Amino acid sequence: MSRLSVLLAALASALVLAGTGTAAVAVAEDSGPLGAHDPYPAGAHEPYPTGAHDPYPTGAHDPYPTGAHDPYPAGAHEPYEAQGPHGAGFVVSEAQFDRMFPDRDPFFTYAGLLEATRSYPAFAHTGNLLVRRQEAAAFLANVSHETGALVYKVNQNPASYPVFCDDTQPYGCPAGHDAYYGRGAIMLSWNFNYKAAGDALGLDLLNDPWLVERDPAVAWATALWYWNTQTGPGTMTGHDAIVHHKGFGEAIRSLNGTAECDGGNAEQMRHRVSLYRQFTRLLGTLPGRHQTC
Repeated sequence: MSRLSVLLAALASALVLAGTGTAAVAVAEDSGPLGAHDPYPAGAHEPYPTGAHDPYPTGAHDPYPTGAHDPYPAGAHEPYEAQGPHGAGFVVSEAQFDRMFPDRDPFFTYAGLLEATRSYPAFAHTGNLLVRRQEAAAFLANVSHETGALVYKVNQNPASYPVFCDDTQPYGCPAGHDAYYGRGAIMLSWNFNYKAAGDALGLDLLNDPWLVERDPAVAWATALWYWNTQTGPGTMTGHDAIVHHKGFGEAIRSLNGTAECDGGNAEQMRHRVSLYRQFTRLLGTLPGRHQTC
């Protein structure tokens, strides 16, 4: 049975068990996107409801086109940068992080995020200050969407857990068929993603995927691994989408592809964009063009 068939069967089973009209887990594409669960199940706390007023609606005139005057030229002094593992500072202060995620699970620490950036020094540290802040906002907006504003550190639909074992891989699922569900800051899923992320980070996540939900730095590092190195169903990484001025929309595509882009689940896509705009405003930067997909 193909991976897609397994997914569809599991989703159908979840619908029957839940007795509702919607499934709590998104269908992942065969190209291997994260397959994160729905971070906003019915009745869950939604800090940014879909109907909330958005002063920058999708399709509105963009007053900050690519190439516009940059108020933060490369090398400009920035007195509010956190002195993190990058050496030259991280563009999100702890106070700003707290404002982005006021109700987060205490597991998701700011210190863990700073520690995780050691593995990916180009993250939010490429280009001028405007671009660096855009990338931090883009990454954290997607994190917020995937985790319900860092309220959830694991997939909230246990019935879907066995879906994320691809037993056609030569290494199989040594931690168990139900062990590779979404975890961490971007809901890393699938045995092949745990193996690849673990190999990149020097961790045995294939045999111990639970490390992602035990260690805050690992929870952040696996998210940064995907953001900086994986194209998923898109054509570029989230990092490249921002630093090469392709726009936030292309970063969404690298995570969920046509599940949200090109006429997919537009409501989910708009929620990511709304978060991105909120975070860019909080960081004092401009959102740029091509925010949707």
